[in-house]
Amino acid sequence: MSKDHQITLFYSPQTRATGVRVLLEELKVPYDLHVLNMKTGEQRQPAYLAINPLGKVPAVRVGETLITEQGAIYLYLADLFPEVGLAPALSDPDRGAYLRWLFIYGSCFEPAVVDRFMKREPGSLNETPYASYESLIDMLDDALKTGAYLLGDRFTAADLLWGIALRWTTTFGLVEARPAFQAYMARIDDRASIQKVSAEDVAMAAEHEAAAALLKAAS
Repeated sequence: MSKDHQITLFYSPQTRATGVRVLLEELKVPYDLHVLNMKTGEQRQPAYLAINPLGKVPAVRVGETLITEQGAIYLYLADLFPEVGLAPALSDPDRGAYLRWLFIYGSCFEPAVVDRFMKREPGSLNETPYASYESLIDMLDDALKTGAYLLGDRFTAADLLWGIALRWTTTFGLVEARPAFQAYMARIDDRASIQKVSAEDVAMAAEHEAAAALLKAAS
């Protein structure tokens, strides 16, 4: 890999950064992990706030380019390696639907799920970014009933984003585990990239928990 494409992923296990690491594994490109222990608050220290002032992961540096926010990172990385085929080209008719699903996730799905979890009364259909939780989930359900993936039989980076998100939100009861979602998650979970990163995340998270416990005991 050229110096211009040297990739560093700012990472913490079992967070939104997990999906970006899975994407890098799918792209089969070398990358460096800059691991942050969020149990001890490393993401709130000045060194990382200089990377992302919001103190969130993931963040990715590719050469001199820094990208934050999940949708932007997925879009950038999948486009950077077009030969892998995880993103429709600009001239591809599927490009519109691909972009739509990437951005619906951050702009609609996460706000809807958080509002529901916090038991916040949403505004009117015209006042929320997602219309209604029910209409959003029904739309996703309908899309996954017509094909194996969000773009029918075509697997893209958007499926990694949504498959991992659905696994977390259904596991914790934030989203109903409908049959179409279960079948979709099973297809995503079966990928070697998911299995590798998930196993390594478990071990890394345990190390972070232990470090946090030691720090607490010493304070």
